[in-house]
Amino acid sequence: MTEVQLIDVVKRGVFGFNSRDRRSRPFNLLRSQVTKIMNARGWKMIGITSATPAVGKTFIANNLAASMSRVPDRQTLLFDLDLRRGSVATQYDLSDQPGIDAYLNGTIDSLTSVARRVMGSNLTIYPSFRVEESSAELLAGGRMRTLVEAMRGLSDDYLCICDLPPAFANDDAAIILEQLDAYLLVVEEGRTTARQVRDAIELLKPSPCIGTVLNRYNGVIGGDDYGFGYWGKGNYDAYYN
Repeated sequence: MTEVQLIDVVKRGVFGFNSRDRRSRPFNLLRSQVTKIMNARGWKMIGITSATPAVGKTFIANNLAASMSRVPDRQTLLFDLDLRRGSVATQYDLSDQPGIDAYLNGTIDSLTSVARRVMGSNLTIYPSFRVEESSAELLAGGRMRTLVEAMRGLSDDYLCICDLPPAFANDDAAIILEQLDAYLLVVEEGRTTARQVRDAIELLKPSPCIGTVLNRYNGVIGGDDYGFGYWGKGNYDAYYN
């Protein structure tokens, strides 16, 4: 297993490792809510998705995982299952392959070489790199089922977070969520519409939605600005390219 150092990771938008950073506070609050629900229902695998691209789902996934990794006696695993446009590797400045895509397409037979342990934390990340073949076929295949079975068989001190593709970009998120316990839906203020939220939840049924996370909020709550920036704008054409 390769180890990753936390060098300049804050500059790339991962604040959740540092509880003294004011920007980590919303993720600590989110961590408490998510873990309370998951513990009560015996869940250990959740997905992070959005209705459309470029609203900050990977930003939320990275920071929630980082915040959860600070909980003593708990191991957090972050899987990048957005095979067409995975960006977890980008935020950790990872360029060396293989990624989880190589396991799913049969190039490698073990995830050991994919795992990157973040030094000084209880977080292990499994990045992916863009694939040329059909992502839906990989995610519906036997290796994905084997991976999910392995996640489900982990001890109770493990929690798995999966960064998923947007719900409307393709059917990848719906395919994966058939096998996970639940998901969080990321929405962006001023961009994601109420109809998109309703349609995404309907599309992903019967998978349970834990709740929604409002990203890039520009208002003020209790005197603090809870808005966070996320990099990159795009559309469906850019997503597939």
